[in-house]
Amino acid sequence: MNIDKTIKDRKIELLSYFRDRASEALSSIKTLFAETQSDKRARAINESLNQTKSVLITTLLQQAEKEKWDNKEKLECVLMITYCNIVVMIESRNSVRPYEYMDFSRRVGELWDPFCKLCFYYPINNLSLFIPPLFSEVKKKITDEITDYIDNLPLSIEDKQALKTYYAKVWSLVSSGEIQLELDLHFSHNGQKYVVDFKSGFGSNEKGNTNRLLLVATIYHNLDENYKCLLFVRAEENNSYFNTLKNSGIWNAYCGNEAYQKIKEYSGYDLKNWTSTNIDWASDFNTETTAHFTDKNLLQYLLW
Repeated sequence: MNIDKTIKDRKIELLSYFRDRASEALSSIKTLFAETQSDKRARAINESLNQTKSVLITTLLQQAEKEKWDNKEKLECVLMITYCNIVVMIESRNSVRPYEYMDFSRRVGELWDPFCKLCFYYPINNLSLFIPPLFSEVKKKITDEITDYIDNLPLSIEDKQALKTYYAKVWSLVSSGEIQLELDLHFSHNGQKYVVDFKSGFGSNEKGNTNRLLLVATIYHNLDENYKCLLFVRAEENNSYFNTLKNSGIWNAYCGNEAYQKIKEYSGYDLKNWTSTNIDWASDFNTETTAHFTDKNLLQYLLW
């Protein structure tokens, strides 16, 4: 496998390479796990193929560094490698444990999120990633500020202690444990910090997740750094949970083509155009996989 800038146009060669690697891996995996251990076989083949993808991308990035490729050249090569890896992962998983609609629709959503993030890892625009704050750090900072404020009030020691006690009770109502402030993506662009949550779509029971996202966004909005919260949803949504977030005033929520437009606006790359030009699931899958997905009506879930 020769790694250079032309790899972005060599889909057939990449698919063949990943399939050969998958075949080698499956031969070994089948000696380790019996047919009844299909879950373990599926997990092992995914790990093997992801390792192959990592080697290819690491090699590509080393070559890109030597030859001073720009981010657009790197991104388009990485997108093609990643897509071909996904195709063969789905094929291989299906060969050891045929997909049904629930696990397949979930899997497609899981793969869309990291695929979109590649545009921000190799951005065309001038943006940078940052590490999100820990909830424990945020809690301590706010608690210290409130404690200092209470200590400077013209109140008795007893009254000040009572206020601090009530304030501690408020924290206990917010969460019985630590709140996860880390979302799917965190980047800075033109002096503004953004936190992003990617979602394939909203199911029928998303109340808990919706409330969590509202709480997390509320915390971010009350920090000094003035974060903006973005929600990118793959599906075209008219779901009550999506609308709750969209109308909350603290989430900027986008779905379907509008989400792709925002990815382009922030990252500088037209991912929708790339998917329309390069992705053809039904043709890119091997015959057995396409036949199974057609029979089970699963191709409808592959709308990227």
